[in-house]
Parts: sequence; C-alpha cells; structure tokens
Amino acid sequence: MADPGTTARGGAASRPPHGAAPRRAGAARHRSSAVPLAWIYAAVIVYASLYPFAGWRAVSSSAFAFLAQPFSRYWIGFDVIANLVGYLPLGALMFFAMVRSNWHAGRAALAASVLAALLSLTLETLQSYLPQRVPSKLDLMLNVAGGLAGVALAALVHWRGGVERWQRARDRWFVARSAGGVALLILWPIGLLFPTAVPFGLGHVLARGREVLDAVVRNTPIEGWIGHPAPLPIEAVPLAPGAELAIIVLGLVAPCLVAFTIAMPGWRRVVLVVVGCLVGAATTTLSTALNFGPSHAFAWITATSLQAFAIGVLAGALLSLLPARAAAGFGLVALTALVMLVQRAPTDPYFAQSLQAWEQGRFIRLHGAAQWVGWLWPYVALVYLLVRVAIPDPKPVATAR
Repeated sequence: MADPGTTARGGAASRPPHGAAPRRAGAARHRSSAVPLAWIYAAVIVYASLYPFAGWRAVSSSAFAFLAQPFSRYWIGFDVIANLVGYLPLGALMFFAMVRSNWHAGRAALAASVLAALLSLTLETLQSYLPQRVPSKLDLMLNVAGGLAGVALAALVHWRGGVERWQRARDRWFVARSAGGVALLILWPIGLLFPTAVPFGLGHVLARGREVLDAVVRNTPIEGWIGHPAPLPIEAVPLAPGAELAIIVLGLVAPCLVAFTIAMPGWRRVVLVVVGCLVGAATTTLSTALNFGPSHAFAWITATSLQAFAIGVLAGALLSLLPARAAAGFGLVALTALVMLVQRAPTDPYFAQSLQAWEQGRFIRLHGAAQWVGWLWPYVALVYLLVRVAIPDPKPVATAR
C-alpha cells in the first residue's frame, strides 16, 4: 500500500508548507517574467528619482539629516500620488518574482517590503548630493507605504490562487522558457508612450546617442577621433508615404514576430496579433493625448496609418503560420529594416517641441524612462531573436512534461 506521503507512482509528494508556491511537474522549466520586470522597474525608479544625474556635490551635514527635519508645509498632490503609486508595482513585482522563484510567501512579503524601503531610503539619501533634487521624509514614507501596498495586493492575489491561474494560462498560451519574450511584449506598449516621429517607429536613438557621445568626449584627447555630429538641416525632408507606411507596418509586425517565437501555434497567435495591434493603437492614442492634448488624441490616424494598420494586422495573421525559429528569422529582418528606416525620419518642429516639453516637465520624473524603452526595445528584441534563432523550436509545456 502506498504511503500517504507518496504518489501512486511511488515518488515523494509531500504537501508544500502553507504559503509556499506549490511545485508542479515541469515547474522548473519556466522562468518568471516577473524577475526581469522587477529589475527593469527598479531601474525606472532610480532613473526617475536621480534625473538629471548632474551637478553632484558634497554636503556639509549628514546625508540623513532630512530624516530629522519637520514635514514641509508645502506639498503638491501630484507628487504625493506619484510617490505612493510609483512604488506599488515595485512591491508587487518583487513579491511575485520571489514567489515564482519558490520562496515562501511570508519570506517573500517581508523581503520585498524591506527591499522597497531600502531602495527608497538610498535614493532619498542620494538626492542630498543633487542640487536639483530635495530629499523628503514624506516622500520616503509614501514610497514605503506604496511598496507595502503593492506587496499586500500581490499577496492577496497569490492567496486567492492568482499565480497558479496565471501559470495555467501561460502553459496554454506560451511554450516553456518564455519569460524573456513575455517581458518584451509587456514593455513594447510602454515604449510607445514616448513620442515617436512616426507611429510605432521605436528605436530612434542614433541621433540622440551621437549627441550624448559628442558631449562625453568633448575637450578630451579622443574628441578628434569621434568628430562632431553633422548639423541638422533647417528644413527636414519629410518621409515618402511608402517609407512612412513601411515603418508603421514593421512597427506592428515586429512585436508579433517576437510573440510567435514563444506562443503556441494556431488560433492563439491570431488572437495575440489582434490584441497586440489594439493595445498599440490605444497606447499611441494615449501618448498623442498626453503630448498634444486630448482634443488631438487621434491626430496620428491618417489615411496612410489606417492603410498600414490594416496591412500590419493581415501580415501578422499570415506570419502566425511560421514555426518559431522561422518567425525569429523574419523578426530579425523586420527589426533591422525598422531601425534603419526610423533613423531617416525627420524631426519636425512640433515633434521637437513635444520632446522638449516631455523632457523638462513632469513626464521625465514619472514616465521619463519610457523614452529608454522606446529607444532600446528594438535592439534588445534583436538580441533576443538572435538567441531564439540559435536554439531549436521550443516544445509546448504539456509535451515537455
């Protein structure tokens, strides 16, 4: 007779302790997308808290002196909400990352809460050395409260079985070891929040990168080797309609091809194409509304963009029939063509004004890291697809088990 602590096959099957993430057959085959997302979101908070990273100075008093100062009589509602809500996703992501790495739920909640508080304390302390930032005890308390709220919300979702339901849905929709691809798909609409010269034209970074490089090497021995960036023409030549259409189509198809490298074959891929394009359209509309006002939210919709949108959806549906490695190969071609075309997109005066407002206003402190996502997403996706091309087509989780 089989022992109660064993399975019918004779293997040990002791029940996990209360609060621990249950171990399933094949669980080790999965890597959680919460892990890279937690790291990325922590980097976003560091960027938003220490921007513009210039003018570092020494302080005469202790860097922790702000902890003993009384609360300021003046505060802005936007900053209060931003400090509270900004740390909520961090606490939740860290909790999920630890639980999905087989941490006990109690230890994960404690560790995530402490790490969120330590990050906030570290950043508030570093702000003492920046002339454009002011450390605040109230900000620290709001950050800690936001992190605790995020951990509590994530723990409630875990207690109600949300993690297991997500795992079952992920097993049905995606292949094993798909965490990197899922993280890329989640980050894609975030990158679209940053203004783009052409809708869905992510990766417009070479010109800005050249400006940064020129500023770094200026008045150094290697300045002559690098040279100065060519001045921009007074009147930029607009893109041809065909080039604009191609950028929009490629910008829509590229994330679809990333999804096809990890998605199960069949109708699920078509659903991902439709949902992805709708999310992209909604995010672009939101970005346009944030930059040019709600009355201009749909200004990006033109005859060319509508035609390109329809072509992108149709092309994505047809390419969904490709095997995973073939989709990765097509994705490399699409992303390479996208970044080459995007670099030719002119910077018109309205777009330049929008960027200036974005980089000097509140956007940079709360959403400014979206520009880095928008700049770097195509290049990170290229590296990811190169890895996917080099490995065999992944098997479904059920088959791998």
